[in-house]
Amino acid sequence: MSAFPLRIAPSILSADFARLGAEVASVMEAGGDWVHIDVMDGHFVPNITFGPAVVKAIRPATDKFFDVHLMIAPADPYLEAFAEAGADLISVHAEAGPHVHRSLQAIRALGKKAGIALNPGTHESAVEPLLDMVDMVLLMTVNPGFGGQAFIESVCGKVARVKAMIGDRPIEIEVDGGVTPQTAPLVAAAGANVLVAGSAAFKGGAGAYASNIAAIRSAAEAARG
Repeated sequence: MSAFPLRIAPSILSADFARLGAEVASVMEAGGDWVHIDVMDGHFVPNITFGPAVVKAIRPATDKFFDVHLMIAPADPYLEAFAEAGADLISVHAEAGPHVHRSLQAIRALGKKAGIALNPGTHESAVEPLLDMVDMVLLMTVNPGFGGQAFIESVCGKVARVKAMIGDRPIEIEVDGGVTPQTAPLVAAAGANVLVAGSAAFKGGAGAYASNIAAIRSAAEAARG
């Protein structure tokens, strides 16, 4: 069992963009632990979402942890802006540039927690030289770019292998993509403790957020033993 608590991180990619601040407040009040912010640039991934100004605009909506996932390349020119906008943790992709170690150093130098993210097709060995630089490893369980995709079950084996690689280091494991009450137990059993939920958290509108999050949490907790 992970030494870290289970965390449900609703992805605001699935929120109503017309009322984003209110959506953030609502889903956190409904039981979300972290706010997951998927930043996409239309270049590294085939979609465009949020910039630092949006992160800054929604920061007053909650005092919960801002988990900013940069699916952008290059990432380095934007790290300071996201840090200043209110990010608590910034994740960069191992695939997004040739100097990911430098990117992680820069995030730490800004006083923020650092995460390394891997796409489904990237071998977990890519994170091994970086483990002493990170607070979290983020494993994509869909190919990044859009919400609502089907969960890639083979990534569960990668989660378990990363968990073993981490050993006793204080590093959290996050999964992002296709997390539902049906798939949450698979990744939780494999060793993930931070579950990003987009469509499954936000479906049905604000009145359903609490029950959506509770269903994911209870299914995952049961699998954690």
